[in-house]
Amino acid sequence: MLLVGLTGGLGSGKTTIARMFEQLGAHIIDADALAREVVKAGNPALKMIVKGFGDSILTAQQTLNREALAKIVFQHPGKLKRLTDILYPHIARAQARRTRGIRLRDPNAVIVYDAAMLIEAQAHKRMDKVIVVRTDRDTQIARASQRDGLTKAEIVRRLRHQMPLREKLRYADIVIDGTVSLKQLRAVVRALYEDFHKQACQSQGGTHRRLPT
Repeated sequence: MLLVGLTGGLGSGKTTIARMFEQLGAHIIDADALAREVVKAGNPALKMIVKGFGDSILTAQQTLNREALAKIVFQHPGKLKRLTDILYPHIARAQARRTRGIRLRDPNAVIVYDAAMLIEAQAHKRMDKVIVVRTDRDTQIARASQRDGLTKAEIVRRLRHQMPLREKLRYADIVIDGTVSLKQLRAVVRALYEDFHKQACQSQGGTHRRLPT
């Protein structure tokens, strides 16, 4: 098994790259999906968030109102840290459970953990390889505006809360240019996947990184 962390800033193209890896046979674990899972009604993480932020972040159905919470945390860095301090351990345990399940089914698996906050959450320390997708600021703003319908001011505010690209690059084993054509991107991803699969097979189903329990 080989566990690969895939990260990049807002609108970097990492989700497109994750889909390309999946099409080639990689198993994808999506950190955003895990984050939604751990805050479902009745889960401990949601109870902790309500305790820290109040009932105003709940819908009428007592589920998490993600938009209301985002408005709070992206305007106050201290509150964003409070939220991530709650979420990161729960997401890490969920990721570890998914990883163990995949490893049992497929000892030679290439697992790609798609996580925007991979480094901020210290999850890169659990990876065998780290890929950082590099993209310029103008491209990020254009993509995020088109995809999420955010204003430029909202996008810039969110980008300020992310680790600068130059810092992320310090942790990269591999850097992918997220601005190249899809054809070029597919060629890069295919070459990487083939190399990763060879390494996964050579590992004989093992991994040297300790997973959270």
